[in-house]
Amino acid sequence: MARRLILLLSLSSLLLFSLLTTPALSKPSASSVNDDDDEDLSFLEAEEETEGASKSSSHHNFEDDEHYDDGDGDEDDFELPSDLDHGDDEGYEDEEALLHPKVDEKDVVVLTDRNFSDFIENNKYVMVEFYAPWCGHCKAMAPEYAAAATELKALDTEKVVLAKVDATEENELAENYQVQGFPTVYFFIDGEHKPYTGQRSKEAIVTWIKKKIGPGVENITNVEDAERILTAEDKIVLGFLNSLVGPESEELAAASKVHDDVNFYQTVNPDVAKLFHLEPNTKRPSVVLLKKMAEKVTIFDGQFTKLEIAEFVFANKLPLVTLFTRESAPIIFESPIKKQVLLFTTSSDAGKIVPTFQEAAKLFKGKLVFVHVEMDDPDTGKPVAEYFGVEENAPKVLGYTGNDDPKKYILDGQVTLENLKAFGEDFVEDKLKPFYKSDPIPETNDGDVKIVVGNNFDEIVLDESKDVLLEIYAPWCAHCQALEPTYNKLAKHLHSIESLVIAKMDGTTNEHPRAKAEGFPTLLFFPAGNKSSEPLTVETDRTVVALYKFIKKHASIPFKLQKPASTPASEETKGTTTTDAKDEL
Repeated sequence: MARRLILLLSLSSLLLFSLLTTPALSKPSASSVNDDDDEDLSFLEAEEETEGASKSSSHHNFEDDEHYDDGDGDEDDFELPSDLDHGDDEGYEDEEALLHPKVDEKDVVVLTDRNFSDFIENNKYVMVEFYAPWCGHCKAMAPEYAAAATELKALDTEKVVLAKVDATEENELAENYQVQGFPTVYFFIDGEHKPYTGQRSKEAIVTWIKKKIGPGVENITNVEDAERILTAEDKIVLGFLNSLVGPESEELAAASKVHDDVNFYQTVNPDVAKLFHLEPNTKRPSVVLLKKMAEKVTIFDGQFTKLEIAEFVFANKLPLVTLFTRESAPIIFESPIKKQVLLFTTSSDAGKIVPTFQEAAKLFKGKLVFVHVEMDDPDTGKPVAEYFGVEENAPKVLGYTGNDDPKKYILDGQVTLENLKAFGEDFVEDKLKPFYKSDPIPETNDGDVKIVVGNNFDEIVLDESKDVLLEIYAPWCAHCQALEPTYNKLAKHLHSIESLVIAKMDGTTNEHPRAKAEGFPTLLFFPAGNKSSEPLTVETDRTVVALYKFIKKHASIPFKLQKPASTPASEETKGTTTTDAKDEL
């Protein structure tokens, strides 16, 4: 027992000795403290101006208000409609009121968060418009939408209801359906929704919905009906079949579902087929597309399948040259033919240039979409010209690859058939060099915030020896204007760090394949030595301190900001505590 006690005391002594002689592991040395945690940034906060600064970094649910301005300059002049202001919700628990909400604008149903789910559940077909009272496009669409609701209500087919939701009031509902702009329109079938992609007219809405709920193809059995249809419609597809039921009709109906803007018909009557420019002895099944424009008749010569019929209509339903308007824009950009050739002219020059452009279009049918933009049209032509960087009034031709992978190409030289043919061939074969918009390179660029344009982007932003923070902004963007003082202050504090560049680029007049902005402002960080990789999107509070910490964390070249020897308070900031000094947007 004594020996065991002596052994225990010996072990205890050794353990105590080791604890006294071994450096403490729980307390780090001063040199091992993380620089970011230890760095004193209070002087940054102390210099922040408090006037006009927001107390939170909340974001808009939707895009910049300017994007949705109706142009009358008084976005906030509307009042909340009395039928939408429920106060303390007294009486709103009435089940009948929830399931049968008040109808506004004749036959348009008003939906809110309270009745939305029940109404969708109890109606097989519902079209819903998410709108904002101040949105000019919504105001313009309202009478068309109401007229479509009335016409659809009178259909003998299954009941179709048109409804609307004020997204400025029903924020949560709008967020649930990812409403990003106005108007956003969805069509619900048994509770499942898909976006409405048609034009904002009564005729387009009615035609689109009929396609979704009907068989897709209507029968023409007599000459009188055929003549009426030919007179009334601009684009028609007719199938000349052996039977109005069966596999042929099913393939034609399936193809019709792909084209919401074209009505499909079928017949077995040779006299009807003749009115549609098909000879009575034409081999059946056959398909013809008629248009009230140049190249009026196009006869299908492929395999009678849904896919080939749909592709035939896609390739031929547009005119050889489409005038760019609000109505034609969705059709142009939804075409499976993504490459577009755009001719920019004034209306006075159109008569001289468009015929040549139309001749060239014949050579690339089914390969390229030819579009004419009248630059002096203030509604659509002028904004489109500005977007593509076309500033002169002289005729100009551009190639465009569409929205999925947007690239632009310029035709050098005169707009002649020979030049258009060579340009089109190189465009089809991907032999053209892309063009990117650029402001002139600044003569001097010595400010704390470096000015980036398209033509000096590589030199400044893609410099492998520099970490670069780039703001892509729009001059008209209110959020960009609010960020500017913070961004300038950040750049001022960091201007002495040679490995770091704070820069900005006007995204409305400059482009670069590495500068992809989802909206304004977009902040991108390009780490040094890694410029071939995609830049980092800066997702943090828009304060000097938060932006500084983001840069410090992601910079490839380490640096440390030296605290000024003293930070004298200005007359304006005397008595202001650092706790209140924030520059959040």
